[in-house]
Amino acid sequence: MEERLTVRPAGALRGEVQVQGAKNSALKLMAAALLAEGTTVLRNVPRITDVAIMGEILTALGVSVRREASGDLAVVCPAQCTPVAPYELVEKMRASIVVLGPLLARFGWAKISLPGGDDFGGRPIDFHVRAFEELGAEFSMEHGELTARCDRLAGRRIVLEYPSHTTTDNVVMAAVLAKGTTVIENAAREPEVEDLAALLCSMGARIEGAGTSRIEIEGVDELHPATHDVLPDRVAAATYLVATGIAGGDVLVAGARAEHMDMLLVKLAAAGLELDAGPAGIRARAEGRPGPVDIATLPYPGVATDYKPMLVTLLSLASGVSIVTENLYAGRFRYVDELARMGADITTDGHHAVVRGVSRLSGAPVRAPDIRAGAALVLAGLVADGETVIHGAAHIDRGYDELASRLVALGADITRTGNAPVVL
Repeated sequence: MEERLTVRPAGALRGEVQVQGAKNSALKLMAAALLAEGTTVLRNVPRITDVAIMGEILTALGVSVRREASGDLAVVCPAQCTPVAPYELVEKMRASIVVLGPLLARFGWAKISLPGGDDFGGRPIDFHVRAFEELGAEFSMEHGELTARCDRLAGRRIVLEYPSHTTTDNVVMAAVLAKGTTVIENAAREPEVEDLAALLCSMGARIEGAGTSRIEIEGVDELHPATHDVLPDRVAAATYLVATGIAGGDVLVAGARAEHMDMLLVKLAAAGLELDAGPAGIRARAEGRPGPVDIATLPYPGVATDYKPMLVTLLSLASGVSIVTENLYAGRFRYVDELARMGADITTDGHHAVVRGVSRLSGAPVRAPDIRAGAALVLAGLVADGETVIHGAAHIDRGYDELASRLVALGADITRTGNAPVVL
């Protein structure tokens, strides 16, 4: 049976919710374990289906991945792997491209199908291929599979055309075992890049500048396994903050790090949320309708594109008109039609959306087109009159560790039908 979430309005949210480990970090950290023989242990890895998919990909390569009784994830990499990532797994998730860098660096070749994942516009792997070619790799394409080969990657200065987060991660993982020094200019600055570099350095890599636009990596001959704590998920934290703004109430998002969400917090405060950040996390209080705010998505430290579906839902209930601009992925307004079924007044034109706030939404059957849009529809259901049924809830399971249960613990009324998610 298809997974569905049924949401009914239940008033303001109150209490404390613990933010999960970061999906966008955990997947790269799992891939990084390929760089060293032995057991790398990752703590605070979320129980989501994307982690399970990455586990299947690593298993197909010859790696053992298991969840310990403690909750830690153990990734055991043998002396030799089979560096071929099969289509039936890779097509499920775009992030699977990050196994390319570690496989090339350690084994000298890799074959990977072109990755799939959420359907909101083209995200070509040209950036990855171009960067690896500069490091000395040679590529061929046949039957939908990309094969890369090298004797040993050689460090050099690489200027990224765009500060792609995934490309930066992939190049960093390849460069740690390259001969000589690699400098990445216009590198992505996300906290997850810093998290990856922290693990790699604990494995014996030499990296400086992670979290800035210039990263310098001095290659080493080999790495060793390590133990690492995954940083908190800023997108999941944002989801609970926005949920409070929509439903009202008083919620502590435990573990959320304000320094990773500066611009988002500025926009939420402008919309009327009262926010207090401290060592325990971020506390959000909200009452009444939010105010209108103009938002444009930008690379970090700007407003992340992953935040936008939740923010559009918040602004659809605002007491005025907001302009939302998507600067990264042209197709990422596809969920707007679903919000319109619930009574939202949103007009899109290319990269722009005009959001005219309405005083109420009404429950309706809707479909989640991707992870974050699915979460946004759940948030809309928190205040929509009647009953909102979100079909395709499996998308949400890819990125959220028990989103429905955590919201229910805050006072939401959400029930689930269908198959339980397959998690690791």
